[in-house]
Amino acid sequence: MLEAVIFDMDGVLIDSFRAHFESWRALAREHGLEMTESRFTETFGRTSREIVRHFWGNAVESNDEIDRLDRRKEALYRDLVSRNFPVMDGAVELVDELHREGIALAVGSSGPPENIDLALDMLGRPALFGAVVTGMQVTRGKPDPQVFELAASRLGVRPFRCVVVEDAPAGVEAAHRAGMKAVALLSTGRTEDDLRTVGPDLTVSSLRAISVQRLRSLVR
Repeated sequence: MLEAVIFDMDGVLIDSFRAHFESWRALAREHGLEMTESRFTETFGRTSREIVRHFWGNAVESNDEIDRLDRRKEALYRDLVSRNFPVMDGAVELVDELHREGIALAVGSSGPPENIDLALDMLGRPALFGAVVTGMQVTRGKPDPQVFELAASRLGVRPFRCVVVEDAPAGVEAAHRAGMKAVALLSTGRTEDDLRTVGPDLTVSSLRAISVQRLRSLVR
């Protein structure tokens, strides 16, 4: 029996690809660097701190510098999103349907809490989510299952009764490693080939293709 659905945030509830890319590009230019869309796509879904380490490398000499760059990038991102919130098509309707059916809801995201709070507020549904786990509350990023295991624990549900909705291969792998079913959403920057290698239990091109009945069928 399906007890809970855990959503990733970026690329699932919010179509944030463009805002993240533009904020990374702006940050890079502030430091005389160039961030291309293809380079950004390689790391989309990882934490900002991981991306800073990946692209800045030896140019950052301390954790304090990494944190400073991280905070600046996320501030640029929130400014873009707050001015033009890119809600994913069908997100509000799906969340409402799941809530009406008594399915517990959670967010399991690599993003910082400020980003998650902003997105949930702009979705207008923060009270419907019984657990919110952010990148600041875990020590291991996806594909490690920690973020989803923690979300299930906070909801008080068993992992094998959960379905995760993700758009990134690392997220699908993390869901499976947590003992959960995974729905892969083909959002901006993702292709079916990207996700086929991790074997999602269901692949959809829109949240409108997801129903409570389809999700329940995955955990029977």
